[in-house]
Amino acid sequence: MPFGRFVGVDITEVGPDRAVVEIPAARNLTNHLGTVHAGALFLAADIAGAAALAGALAPRLARVEYTVVRDARSTFRKPAVGRVRAIATVDEREARRVLASTAAEQFDLDSKALLYDDADVLVAKFRFDYACSIAAS
Repeated sequence: MPFGRFVGVDITEVGPDRAVVEIPAARNLTNHLGTVHAGALFLAADIAGAAALAGALAPRLARVEYTVVRDARSTFRKPAVGRVRAIATVDEREARRVLASTAAEQFDLDSKALLYDDADVLVAKFRFDYACSIAAS
């Protein structure tokens, strides 16, 4: 993801159950108060959610035609300081259903991301609703 690389996002884990993304402790990612900017937190959650979707659908990923974020919701709990780690998962039941099928279809897939700062404090929660399309296998 070009923009993610530009900002310094590092995808550290992608698997069928979750994805983990980190953004570095960097001055250019902070706000005027010296805490991590909300836009940087959103970016980490967004990339983690997309990576979790890719990990969950890996066996059919080559057949995915598109994924589009239809809706995103955020809850900011505390100011984030330093490196931030985003841990994302997708709706396992829907992912299993899509993987069990060989049909072409459009479907919705929900994702959530929990963000922790350097002190391992939960700083934000995000939810994403994806509209997806997959070709027949």
